[in-house]
Amino acid sequence: MDEDRQNIFNRAKRIVVKVGSGVLTADQHLNIKAIRSVSRQISKLLDKGIEVILVSSGAMASGVHKVGFSCRPHDIPGRQAVAAVGQASLILAYEKAFERYHKKVAQILLTRDDLSNRRRYLNARNTIQTLLSWKVIPIINENDTVVIEEIKFGDNDNLSAMITLLMDADILINLTDIDGLYTKDPRTNPDAELIPVISTINRRIEKYASDIPGPLGTGGMLSKIKAAKKVTSAGIPMIIAKGEEKNVIRSLFSGKPLGSYFVPGKQKLPNRKCWIAFTRIPQGSMKIDEGAADAILNRGKSLLPIGITDIQGDFGVGACVEFFDHRNTKLGIGLVNYSAPDIRKIKGLKSNQIEKCLGYKPYDEVIHRDNLAITGESEE
Repeated sequence: MDEDRQNIFNRAKRIVVKVGSGVLTADQHLNIKAIRSVSRQISKLLDKGIEVILVSSGAMASGVHKVGFSCRPHDIPGRQAVAAVGQASLILAYEKAFERYHKKVAQILLTRDDLSNRRRYLNARNTIQTLLSWKVIPIINENDTVVIEEIKFGDNDNLSAMITLLMDADILINLTDIDGLYTKDPRTNPDAELIPVISTINRRIEKYASDIPGPLGTGGMLSKIKAAKKVTSAGIPMIIAKGEEKNVIRSLFSGKPLGSYFVPGKQKLPNRKCWIAFTRIPQGSMKIDEGAADAILNRGKSLLPIGITDIQGDFGVGACVEFFDHRNTKLGIGLVNYSAPDIRKIKGLKSNQIEKCLGYKPYDEVIHRDNLAITGESEE
């Protein structure tokens, strides 16, 4: 496994580095030493021809200190205002740190809505691609100043996973204030053991994760596991490592087995299916029978109306809808060819009965296999 891991690092041409608030803050203000360390290590990778995209937390923590608060405001306008104050200091700190190595940076602030819309998704991809071709480091953060719950990524762990998928990166390195995934929360359990390699992310692994956030952050270990689940299912590995470890990024590239390594799936999802599976927000759900589940999972088939047994939600044509088996296990997600009211009418019917039922039949399939992504849950 160590050999496979090192081969991935040796072949890596583009990586995403996510740095959490726990790394970037010290005594509730920006940790300039950590920013300089990350900038120095990334600059050395750039000098070797490796493209690096940086997803950085720290804006809210910086703003809290700058405004003079002892903790994050609890109200949404207060948090948005604090983030606006802090984002300027954060990007300035990075700009100064990278200038020491003659590198330029660009600030990109995104909401989930920017990536859910296919055209804006491609625009973001093209912009980041252009910056990389100019040897400029994109520094990405959520646009906390305007974000609302409906268009929120949730945390920068999720954002970093989406950026990794957006840009077809080779590795996601998640730097945090803990060494990796433990069997228990090591902050409260001295007998906790580090898990160096995770081949499958199942419910047992998720139970190990702590979802307790730091005082200035929004994500915990559970959010990192969910991020790993996204990228590994798309065939991309992820590593959780301690950002305070000296030269941690250089050490990972030199073969040092630090942190927890999440083994990538064998098949890499096409970019469009990654967008459907992990970027679009589901508008509803459907339950399908065993025959349909087998056809989709094992024979690469589309979802036909005959296999649908139940439907939840009110959505239109083109909406992103999840589907589950009879045990209520999530199997996948896709873009529907029919609205929820029409699917309720045709569920359980053969495709040649659709026109008689609805008066028209634009498609045989409710979800075509080209617009369908398997994202099944593992029980073990």
